[in-house]
Amino acid sequence: MLNGQRINQIMQENNTINPVARHNARRYAVQAMYQWQIANTSISDIEHEFLNYHIDKKLDLAYFKELLHGVPKHAHELDQEMQPYLGRSLTEIDPVELAVLRIAIYELLKRPDVPYRVIINEALELTKKFGSVEGFKFVNSILDRVAKKTREQEIALARKR
Repeated sequence: MLNGQRINQIMQENNTINPVARHNARRYAVQAMYQWQIANTSISDIEHEFLNYHIDKKLDLAYFKELLHGVPKHAHELDQEMQPYLGRSLTEIDPVELAVLRIAIYELLKRPDVPYRVIINEALELTKKFGSVEGFKFVNSILDRVAKKTREQEIALARKR
């Protein structure tokens, strides 16, 4: 169990969206999803481990927890959204890129309050940081197609501006 001081250390301070804290939530969520995919560790164990030992930057704790619990819960749905655009099986995708794709597709589907451009940009930054050298190109192509399907109205409005 986390003590109050540790929780305050890692949480953002108020209810406004802090882009850095939100980015850090995604960053840690990618690492946690990678662990979940590779080691098949339980989400509760991963959550405990990250909150107590790995997180060393301020983050949007609620967003981290949403991603940490929401992505595995909806993994089948997320995988189905990307499958038509992959051209290969899920097992052939780099695990980091798969973690990034699942998180970004979760956001595209479940977080309409987050602009699709922000989601894709964050996914590309995380892929560049943790993925293969050219992995961001693959991730971008998949997310672009999923966004066109799932955020059609938002994209149309953005084009009109």
